[in-house]
Amino acid sequence: MQRLGILGSPQGPYVRQLIEAAQRRWPGLDVYLLSFADLTVSLIDQRLSVSSLNWQVGHDQPEPTRVDLLALDGLIVRTMPVGSLEQVIFRMDALQAVERAGIPILNPPRALEIAIDKWLTLERLARLGLPTPATIACQTRDEALMAFERLGGDVVVKPLFGGEGRGIVRINDSDMAWRVFSTLSQLGSVLYVQQFMPHFGYDIRVLKIGQHWLSVKRRAQGDNWRTNVSLGSQAEPHTLTDQQRRLAEAAAEATGGSLLGIDLLPTRSGQTVILEVNAVPGWRGTASALKVDVAELVVEHLEELHAQRS
Repeated sequence: MQRLGILGSPQGPYVRQLIEAAQRRWPGLDVYLLSFADLTVSLIDQRLSVSSLNWQVGHDQPEPTRVDLLALDGLIVRTMPVGSLEQVIFRMDALQAVERAGIPILNPPRALEIAIDKWLTLERLARLGLPTPATIACQTRDEALMAFERLGGDVVVKPLFGGEGRGIVRINDSDMAWRVFSTLSQLGSVLYVQQFMPHFGYDIRVLKIGQHWLSVKRRAQGDNWRTNVSLGSQAEPHTLTDQQRRLAEAAAEATGGSLLGIDLLPTRSGQTVILEVNAVPGWRGTASALKVDVAELVVEHLEELHAQRS
């Protein structure tokens, strides 16, 4: 492999880990740090071009230069920034053009589209008969208030797009429900209302990297019911049961992609449900708890995909 592109933030710790792991594995590798906001496509004289600016600059190259994504040996997506509907569709169109050119992408655009959209992920999981929390998605305050009552008056409200526990609110008070739903509807948000599932203070994060399956138990701290490591939970090694492995495998199949974070929640009712599937997963807690170089596993997997292409 000679040319690797990473769509991500220059400040992202996972991006730095990937760059270091890739350069260790392939000495002399050219790594290009790319931005969704700088994506440009062109079609002139039947010749397609997909490019973006390279922000991985050095002393001999102080200004970003434009990189041809169709000439890459591999592309890793490490971010999915907020944008208008037009921008999001355009970015997916550009990634699809790169994929059709035979460039291995972690993850491919269809897997990104599914996993980024919580409702689409949920619907695909349910289609396979997989256990998920009862959920109602709607667009008005009145519908959301009815959903609040229907789901037992104890719900979790999540942004349709987003991860790492950001923007998630638990509501078990009708007045608070009215205020939150009023605000979100005024902002034009989809109201994604999910039944709160009483649990044991932890969830299970399963990280799929090609044929590797890593799992940790993420234990919430103090009174925080959220188990995201980014919010202070503690990760510890976990061995998947046969049932948990089957759920994770089925969730990965429903979503597609081969670099996924799958969140399982054992509930006090005895059922384990699938909360989410993340196609741009973090791995800080997993790497720390298991003493594993996850970035190294990711670049190894990309090399496998590149070899399959060849």
